[in-house]
Amino acid sequence: MTKHRLAVLAPVVAPVLALGLVLSGCSSGPDTKATPEPSKGAGGTIVETSPLTGEVLRDGRPENPVFLVKIENTDAGAPQVGLDQADLVVEELVEGGLTRLAALYYSTLPRKVGHVRSMRATDIGIASPVGGQIVASGGASGTYGLVKKAGLKVFSEDEGAPGFSSDPAKVRPYNRLVDLQRLKRAKASDIPGPYLDWTPASGTEASPSASSSASSSAGTKPRRVTRASVRFSGSSTTQWKLSKGHWVRTNGHASREFRADTLVVMFAKVGDAGYTDPAGNPVPETRMKGSGRAVVLTADGAVETTWRKKVNRSTLSFTTKDGKPLTIDPGKTWIELVPQGAGAVSLR
Repeated sequence: MTKHRLAVLAPVVAPVLALGLVLSGCSSGPDTKATPEPSKGAGGTIVETSPLTGEVLRDGRPENPVFLVKIENTDAGAPQVGLDQADLVVEELVEGGLTRLAALYYSTLPRKVGHVRSMRATDIGIASPVGGQIVASGGASGTYGLVKKAGLKVFSEDEGAPGFSSDPAKVRPYNRLVDLQRLKRAKASDIPGPYLDWTPASGTEASPSASSSASSSAGTKPRRVTRASVRFSGSSTTQWKLSKGHWVRTNGHASREFRADTLVVMFAKVGDAGYTDPAGNPVPETRMKGSGRAVVLTADGAVETTWRKKVNRSTLSFTTKDGKPLTIDPGKTWIELVPQGAGAVSLR
């Protein structure tokens, strides 16, 4: 088993830019990182890395865009299907103190993903770094307007998108499934840059500044932990354990659980989306931009950091307590987007 590490850069050097995949016609705005071109690896071979995992794309870039699928995260929608095949997952707060998942797919497009639910304004900040195209059962009219204004494409069952079907074992609204292969020919959107600041993958051009690891850097030694409890509200807490080098939910709802190489718990501001759900609960909107506290967990342990994301399209980056930029090793990542002030994380 390859040991997963956290790379910490020397404080006098700017953070490493992961070699994120760029699609034709892509350009970066003034508040986003310029997307690097594919680099030459050993022997002069051109290599490309995934913007969602930082891993080398051995067969080249997929022809499909990144799809962000909204997935129910309660017992009513269990079992979650196809979650283990996602490249990156974000858990977000929704109304009533519950949570919902935004599962991002790029390298693999499963034929069955679900159970699919509606989108939220929070999804703009989640999808934008990679130009994700949102797949949802529907959404409030205000949400549609905000998402489309942000330049993000939506595949909604309510608007007649292909690929949706019913799970005969469930009832609405918890029975919607989607076949991402049916969306495979969707026009690829620009990918502004990598989702996270990745440690350069094996076979790519690595910066000398990325050679030191957190376990050997003064003031950044990971705290050894094997369990994590992430509280979103009084009614929603996600439990995690370290299992065979990966972080896995112990109270999840998936038929096959997502195995995270890196688990990120980031605290972000939550506002009011401006409307209520059918039960009259105010709908929250978590702002995945700005900065705040974050805890980054790998097989090595937990490191306290500060997260930064200037605008919705920006790459998510981290800085340790002693001011050193921290990169994330290539692999699958789960992000817990916890409400600042109301949320909490407990480690042991």
